[in-house]
Amino acid sequence: MTRTIAKESIQQLFTEARTHHFWQNKPVSEQTLRELYELMKWGPTSVNSAPARIVFVRSESEKARLYPALMGSNMEQVKSAPVTAIIAYNEKFYEDLPRLFPSYDARHFFVNDPKFSYDTAFRNSSLQGAYLIFAARALGLDVCPMSGFYNAEVDKVFFAGTNLKSNFICTIGYGDSSKLYPRGPRLSFEEVCTIV
Repeated sequence: MTRTIAKESIQQLFTEARTHHFWQNKPVSEQTLRELYELMKWGPTSVNSAPARIVFVRSESEKARLYPALMGSNMEQVKSAPVTAIIAYNEKFYEDLPRLFPSYDARHFFVNDPKFSYDTAFRNSSLQGAYLIFAARALGLDVCPMSGFYNAEVDKVFFAGTNLKSNFICTIGYGDSSKLYPRGPRLSFEEVCTIV
């Protein structure tokens, strides 16, 4: 049965959740990362394409490989965060469609149209990255998604010789609430929305 979730859950996912730039010295376990994926994977994607691929960077040696690709203060955030997720997309996601979308063979739409294939992979991996954010919050974690990095460098270091390309990165951990910045404003319904 579908029903409105509890107010406390809405607060944890949306209205009270914050983007964290500073982290408690508390690790995120492999089991928690597995639970995170098991939640996020249920989010909808076009023809159930699920193009996202994720590298959870936890070890110091792998973090060091990521540092040269980061811009500005993002390096300090990645250094201090327990985990940085690289949300990527599989350029040949359509090869999995016979298994993921068995009711119809949709591969030809993507194989024969590289731009449509790219648009689908990028858009839906972005959606899946958002699902990752809300799955993390649902599990009591905090996040900081970021675009301040050089995709080509990340792809060279982490995805050379594969069909994967980076979309964005997201630090994950237990935020230090004592160091939060004042919350930024949001646009009103009237500024953003039209009902026709």
